[in-house]
Amino acid sequence: MKIVDSISKYRGLLESIPRPTGLVPTMGYLHEGHRSIVREARLANASVIATIFVNPRQFSPAEDFEEYPRDPEADIELLDSEGVDFVFMPSVEDMYPDGFDTTINVGSVAARLEGKYRPSHFHGVATVVCKLFCICRPDRAYFGQKDIQQCAVVDRLNTDLNLGVKVVVVPTVRDDDGLAISSRNVYLSSDERDAALFISRSLFHVLEMWRSGEERSNMLKSYTRTVLELSSLLSIDYVSIADPQSIEEVERATTGSVVAIAARIGKTRLIDNITLD
Repeated sequence: MKIVDSISKYRGLLESIPRPTGLVPTMGYLHEGHRSIVREARLANASVIATIFVNPRQFSPAEDFEEYPRDPEADIELLDSEGVDFVFMPSVEDMYPDGFDTTINVGSVAARLEGKYRPSHFHGVATVVCKLFCICRPDRAYFGQKDIQQCAVVDRLNTDLNLGVKVVVVPTVRDDDGLAISSRNVYLSSDERDAALFISRSLFHVLEMWRSGEERSNMLKSYTRTVLELSSLLSIDYVSIADPQSIEEVERATTGSVVAIAARIGKTRLIDNITLD
């Protein structure tokens, strides 16, 4: 496995990398969810490139950029064990040199849900993903379903700008108790982690309600909130039932609709979702 720490060094290797190539963009502090994504990429590509870059442009001034967990040594060990060929680890100065003044706005798909609560977040995501696609020139790029709106934003970006990458969405990985694995779970106390379980439990219950015949989104969302409100530690940002590509709310839930939740537990904000099928 080769570690590449600058854009110029990566460009020097580009022509020699066997194709097809799969890109796994990450912000590091890797967990079993990332491992699952890397394995999916490894199955389908001659070369796998993982990136580790904590992107400051997707954090607002009030968010946890400086406190975001980092463990590059463990990340490199995990990626090496999964057969990754290249790890691209650029500096902030290399990605955003003096005078950098470009921001990508993908429009309405980024304005809803997370976009409402984190207005600049997807501008930063779209900008860094576009840069990574242009630098690494992958054939495929892999993202986790837990960040379902991010997947929709990347897909829109890729389509609108004709970047030519096949975007692959990998299912969410959960702990044995159902909690979606996230780098931010490390912030949770024992009591807060117990409270976080109400998020996944409400999603599983709504899936069963839908399978039993309830299609009215207002009823499904109302029930979801009822379950979430059983925990006094949870503060709900949103409960959504939406189309997975446009992230527009739907009045009736159908196969493929996404039920998404964002909630705060203490200082930690968690998101999760489930696809109705």
